[in-house]
Amino acid sequence: MAGNSNPGAMRLGVLSDTHGLLRQEVLNRLAGSDAILHGGDVNNQGILITLGGVAPVYVVRGNNDRDWADGIPLSLDFTLGGIRIFMTHKKRDLPDDLSPYDLVIYGHSHRYDEARQGRTVLLNPGSCGPRRFNQPITMALVDVKDGKIKVMRVDIEDKNRIKNHTVNLKAQIETVIKETQKGRPAVEIAARRDWDVGLVEQIARLYVTHPGVDADGIMAKMGL
Repeated sequence: MAGNSNPGAMRLGVLSDTHGLLRQEVLNRLAGSDAILHGGDVNNQGILITLGGVAPVYVVRGNNDRDWADGIPLSLDFTLGGIRIFMTHKKRDLPDDLSPYDLVIYGHSHRYDEARQGRTVLLNPGSCGPRRFNQPITMALVDVKDGKIKVMRVDIEDKNRIKNHTVNLKAQIETVIKETQKGRPAVEIAARRDWDVGLVEQIARLYVTHPGVDADGIMAKMGL
């Protein structure tokens, strides 16, 4: 992960909070990137392997990245394409002084956010993993040329919103509810059925935090 000091043009694919789901449209939008920056909560080492087949990957560890991710740093400070970049998963863990950096990447909230502090661009690409509530599914593309930074928000179509998928998803939600009622953790529920752990955790969290909610209610809160 050595930095590239070449001040020429470079495209960076920026994403975060995939939570075990790497959509084909995300891969399509990343094609042609010179490097990929992932803001954490990967949840699955296979995602990093796949991304690494597209471009070199710079990644930080999120709060949901478990034992497999022990070797992934909590933050990164490096130079790439002639700009200095800082990355961490949670915004609260950013340095107090961001002035030395050209680009600052974070995630965790699942909400896209872009701001400037002087010359520093702060970017949360949002989440392009499982949809949370009715939030959009997003990532970003960043073009760097001669030290100048241009950020493009990318909204991803959610294939799981297609009507013929909702019946299977409703049955999955009903199963997660029953298993959660029995006291089984989301990780165990997902492992027993080879389901995406991030999606199961989201369903279980909605069930626990909204007493009395049923499968239809959870689907509504997920925007389905």
